[in-house]
Amino acid sequence: MLAFLVPAVVLLNGLAAGVLFGTQLGGWPLLAALPADRYVHAHAFFATRYDPAMPLCLLGTLIGDVVLAVIAPDFAPRLLFIVGAVLAAVTVTISLTKNVPVNKWVQTLDPDNLPDDFEANDPRWNWGAWNHRRSVITVLALFVNCTALALLL
Repeated sequence: MLAFLVPAVVLLNGLAAGVLFGTQLGGWPLLAALPADRYVHAHAFFATRYDPAMPLCLLGTLIGDVVLAVIAPDFAPRLLFIVGAVLAAVTVTISLTKNVPVNKWVQTLDPDNLPDDFEANDPRWNWGAWNHRRSVITVLALFVNCTALALLL
């Protein structure tokens, strides 16, 4: 089971980290630079493209790390899988409490008829800050999981 689960967790974590890293390199700079109406259109487009892949990758990483923390044969990899699980849980929590609500709200907006107070309540800066945090945490989880894998080899 270890021979199957460790590569699966590294793969799922790597896919999630790659997507979030990609948002830092391209998606976020684009969203930050757009005027409000084009931002709403683009954000609504991006927000629907990653479901259900990202939830599956993040939850798969979390569940896999928890199982590996239980079945890993040595203390050091077991401890690293626990850290990986905590990091994955933080990413899932940030996603569910900070990013997903904004994604859903933006999808309800009409880019051609934005609320009068949109500029005062523009969600992109808060969303971007939380997206940056979860990106860093997910990449850190990948580093931790790769280190655990290296200790098992």
